[in-house]
Amino acid sequence: MFKRSVCIAFVAAVSVAGASLMSYAQDRREARAGALNDSSERARMNEWTVGLAAGLPDGGFVRFASEMARTMEDGDKMRLIPMVTRGATSNIADLLYLRGVDIAITYADAFDFYRTKPGTRNIDDRVRYIMQFFVSDIHIYARKEFKSLSDLKGKKVAVGTPAVAAALTGPLIFERLGIPIETVPVGGPIALEKLRKGEISAMVYVAAKPSELFAGMKADPALHFLPVPFSEKFEDYYYPSRLSTGDYPGMLTQESEVETIAVPSVLAAYNWQRSTERARRVDRFVDYLFQNFDKLKKPPFHPKWKEINLAAKVPSWKRYPHAEVALERLKASLAASQSPTRTAEPQTAQAQKQRFDTYLTNRSILPKSDAERDQLYKGFQEWSRKQAN
Repeated sequence: MFKRSVCIAFVAAVSVAGASLMSYAQDRREARAGALNDSSERARMNEWTVGLAAGLPDGGFVRFASEMARTMEDGDKMRLIPMVTRGATSNIADLLYLRGVDIAITYADAFDFYRTKPGTRNIDDRVRYIMQFFVSDIHIYARKEFKSLSDLKGKKVAVGTPAVAAALTGPLIFERLGIPIETVPVGGPIALEKLRKGEISAMVYVAAKPSELFAGMKADPALHFLPVPFSEKFEDYYYPSRLSTGDYPGMLTQESEVETIAVPSVLAAYNWQRSTERARRVDRFVDYLFQNFDKLKKPPFHPKWKEINLAAKVPSWKRYPHAEVALERLKASLAASQSPTRTAEPQTAQAQKQRFDTYLTNRSILPKSDAERDQLYKGFQEWSRKQAN
């Protein structure tokens, strides 16, 4: 009886063990299948996903990055992921070193800093531009007793928090002019309040005009914009510009308009070796951007998209190789869509403006004022008429 009980218990134990082994094997098979499925899903989702370093959450570039992502979304064929970062100027470092970043928005003069930074090698080859974004103007707002930039020698000047555009561009401007200043790392409304209280002598603010900070403000008898005259010291990255009454009607009159300089923002890419997986992703991003660019010029997208000319060149930068290819393809497509006959419809105002922008860019012509630009445009229209005859 006892032996029989032992035998029954042994058989039961073996059965349980066998069932456990079968269950374990089944779990292993399911785990392997799940891992394969996960691997396949991971590969599918990452194949055409591109990371874009955009900037601070309250910065303007985040909106532009988001609008690109919305326009270029194409399921598994293209997915752009905008990233909130430390700021536009530090985005080059993210492009160089941060995993998952293939594209970044920055400012043209950020090159000046990174070229001289120890340990940064061959940046001209590693980082290229896809297109020039809109141009941002340098606003230097100071107390009334300071009449020129040289008057700020040794004074406290707010240049914004680290990694924002003003924190790089502000000190760079004064350094190039040989004017030492004491930089204060605050910006925006905080800097403006310190300026009004007399705690600082001036502030530097970099933004496309009219900037949100100064728009709607009224003239303050104790404060004014200081001129930043364009000279050969700024020919590498900057353009001549002007703060006008049209930009800030509450602060400026036609008599008090101020000349300044502007720096272009840049959509940059890491120049991966050709035929690599990362290079193919960036190439596809460029194709989708150029193919969908006209959509970005329409509501509800930011009106500044209308000011961007894909053919515009960025001073002292090299263009990303596939962007050159895509640009030539786009030019050929536009040329093919236009009838060569004399009975063709005249160009739209927008197309004419784009041709004029290209005309200026190819000849490195930089109008110093709106009036000079208008005069050049009249000459361009006359030249266009002669070409058509």
